Amino acid sequence: MTSVATPTTPGPSSNQNLNLTQDDQDALKAAVFQRLHPRLYLERFVAEDIRPDGRAFDAYRDVSVNVGSISTADGSALVRMGDTTVVCGVKAEIAEPELDREGEGFLVPNLDLPAMCSPKFKPGPPTEEAQVLSDRLNQVLIASNFLPLSSLCIQSEKSAWVLYVDATCINYDGNAFDATLLAMVAALRNTTLPQATYNPETHRTTCSRSAPRVPLQLSKSSPISMSFGIFDSYKNVLADPTSFEEPLLDTSLSVVLGDGGEMVSLSQLGSRRRGEERRSAECIESAKRRREVLVRQLFK
Repeated sequence: MTSVATPTTPGPSSNQNLNLTQDDQDALKAAVFQRLHPRLYLERFVAEDIRPDGRAFDAYRDVSVNVGSISTADGSALVRMGDTTVVCGVKAEIAEPELDREGEGFLVPNLDLPAMCSPKFKPGPPTEEAQVLSDRLNQVLIASNFLPLSSLCIQSEKSAWVLYVDATCINYDGNAFDATLLAMVAALRNTTLPQATYNPETHRTTCSRSAPRVPLQLSKSSPISMSFGIFDSYKNVLADPTSFEEPLLDTSLSVVLGDGGEMVSLSQLGSRRRGEERRSAECIESAKRRREVLVRQLFK
């Protein structure tokens, strides 16, 4: 008995490939290679002195800030840093000061990294990364004295403002710390509070609806962070790393500066190796130049 060969029908993927142009096929191969061999993919770009998104090593992504976008908040801001987008709202409440800080109010910053902003994050309770970033943001805001807590006191020992500075990342493409700090600073600069008075007879604090709202008593120096990624044992420094670059970095460095290049915070995550001091100095100088650009662009 002779057998008859049955012609095979190309599957859907074969038909799709046949319909792709050469450029599309090359892009598909590159995307597959990037997913399977991310470090090698980045190394090949770095060897050509360029990054996967087309930036030079010391180039930052475009930044934009829009304030007052949340009408129900006392202050708000939306920051876009490349494809990373963070929205921040400030809500004010009145509470009794702590016993050991009877002349101060409260500043409570928090960052949420929901599952909708990136496949990296899963639904559920706050991730460890979000908690760590929230702690770092709180430390920077307190260390910079951008908002003196004494200015939030309404009546010593009796009444003070509590400012909840809640930021949510709605699209994550790396460097959430820089984008969130910028969003919080912009939101606080946009915040106004009703005029409040404490009545010692009734022991109650009342807020005026008719009197003009007042802005916060902020420092003239706004803390701004510039972060860098150290790749390939301190051989290359990548400014403003993306979400693709971040997990491949040996070390990350965040430089927070105030006016005049005043150092507010310098934090490093990752391994320490030879050449660290020289690279850190380079990052600080780059951060100073970048801060001047951002202040002129966003706050002047």
